[in-house]
Amino acid sequence: MSKKDTKQKILDAAEVLFAEQGFNDASLRIITSTADVNLASVNYHFGSKKDLIKAVMDRYLSIFMPNVDEALQRLLKEPDINLHQVFECFVAPLMALTRIKRRGPEIFIQLLGRGYIDNQGFLRWFIVNHYGQVLEHFTQAIRKGAPELSPSDVFWRVHFTLGTVVFTMASSDALRDIAQADFNEEIDVEGLVRKLIPYLASGVGARPHY
Repeated sequence: MSKKDTKQKILDAAEVLFAEQGFNDASLRIITSTADVNLASVNYHFGSKKDLIKAVMDRYLSIFMPNVDEALQRLLKEPDINLHQVFECFVAPLMALTRIKRRGPEIFIQLLGRGYIDNQGFLRWFIVNHYGQVLEHFTQAIRKGAPELSPSDVFWRVHFTLGTVVFTMASSDALRDIAQADFNEEIDVEGLVRKLIPYLASGVGARPHY
């Protein structure tokens, strides 16, 4: 097996286990056993578990973030924008992750949520340091689409949004089965994401009550 194949097997096993079990509970021993490689391979290719986590995330972030940023920068050039348009900027970049894996969008969102649930501070540091400009453009777009929101409002609503998206994507198969059984509604992952957009836009843009 080539070094490239070994690295790929480790990444493939790690991302599934991290998404299912969390970063804390998915040990290197479980990952190497699933990937059918030895522990030394992880140390050779990644150096540490933290570096493996960053590599798993960046496989998705390196595709997702530049595409989101391009869409956000185009939108920010418009004189008037709304929050529905802001969230639309995420749809095509998210669906592009199917190039990595068929379930790439769901896996990526679950991994992102795990970063917060498992309190992986180094991962947030990594994202901010490597993709801070994208996050800033997202914040600018929200403020432009909903100028009445305070910086604190934006902070809380963005995090509530992440929670909603993580839950929806983590249970996407079950939700789509229910929609089919109860409403005879056949929907794919992109359709599910688009159903989220009006809800997210309305929630983030709701008038503050103090």
